Amino acid sequence: MRIFQVDAFATEPFRGNPAAVCLLETSRSDQWIQSVAAEMNLAETAFIARLDDGFGLRWFTPTVEVDLCGHATLASAHVLWEVGEAQPRLDFHTRSGLLSAERTESGIRLDFPADPVTAVDPPTGLATTLGAEPVQVGRGRSFYLVELADGATVRALAPDIAAIAALDASGVIVTAAGDGQSDFVSRLFAPALGIDEDPVTGAAHCCLAPFWEAKLGRSTMVGYQASARGGFVGVEVAGDRVLLSGQAVTVLRGELLA
Repeated sequence: MRIFQVDAFATEPFRGNPAAVCLLETSRSDQWIQSVAAEMNLAETAFIARLDDGFGLRWFTPTVEVDLCGHATLASAHVLWEVGEAQPRLDFHTRSGLLSAERTESGIRLDFPADPVTAVDPPTGLATTLGAEPVQVGRGRSFYLVELADGATVRALAPDIAAIAALDASGVIVTAAGDGQSDFVSRLFAPALGIDEDPVTGAAHCCLAPFWEAKLGRSTMVGYQASARGGFVGVEVAGDRVLLSGQAVTVLRGELLA
């Protein structure tokens, strides 16, 4: 089995979010797939199987399968084009329905389902958990979204990871208005998925895009995820879909022998 490591939402190696991409040439058990994801020990490992009408795509953290992952989808499209797939559009059949990737002049554009947030009361002790006072709290399908006062607060945040893991959600997105290079900044903490902090998260931007569209009055924006590795994500809200844009860099090619 060919396997690759790709830095997604990055224009140079060792930035953005690393994902492993495994091209499944034969059927393998879920136990084997999860074991490979644990072995790779990255936020996500993507597994691609060729179908008659596109590709089957699944995403695994080191501990669980997830319903949606942007950076590993970006990495998957990048790998497929790198190994010779000729079509300019790739269709992926996933747990979140049909997703697509298209080549653009500036990189890769993904078509994902929007995940608008609904305003909710903050979970008990949230300000203490984050170490910062929320301005606004919402909830999407899987994540809490917490607006903070400014980008500097987002960047400096050192939350209680164990307390976040105990919340009734897959994770917490924190965000604030941008500070020059982007329209908004964010970070994502998802210890319940085995990821204390995800470097750059496409799925989180499915929440962030409609949230900031409503606040800024613009459907096309650029977000910056302010993790240690960091990365820019272009977003465009298109009805009940969000178009996510970014680039990717392959840093490793190999063969699974197990």
